[in-house]
Amino acid sequence: MKLAEKQQQLTAELAALKNGQDRFARLVERAKRLPSLHRNFARSIICFPVVWQNCGLCPSCGMAAASSVAISDSLVVKAIAGLLCDFYSDQPPAAILAHNPDFLAPLGITQHLTPNRRNALAKVWERIRQFAEANAK
Repeated sequence: MKLAEKQQQLTAELAALKNGQDRFARLVERAKRLPSLHRNFARSIICFPVVWQNCGLCPSCGMAAASSVAISDSLVVKAIAGLLCDFYSDQPPAAILAHNPDFLAPLGITQHLTPNRRNALAKVWERIRQFAEANAK
């Protein structure tokens, strides 16, 4: 699925909820269901809360698509980092680089984050973007 389609689907799902706090709560509930991952990733993001993130090329795709996974000690950061990683996974690096990650702001999700959590989110996006830049053809 292309990023525009993914964004439309995610926006419709979250916009159906009453307000930004409800949308944010939905993401946290999703994060609770994510499998626990071993912290064998490099501690690639130095911030508080700590995020472990791993980016790689998707072996199941015929194209060079980025696949990214992140975990955190903070359930809130895990929710947002997991959303970004899932959203941009299995996408060609050029598509990732062309897409604006600010699509969450109008949904009222990022405004409920503390500065430290916004910083963690920015660092997750930065890592995904750096990986896409390094692998763009």
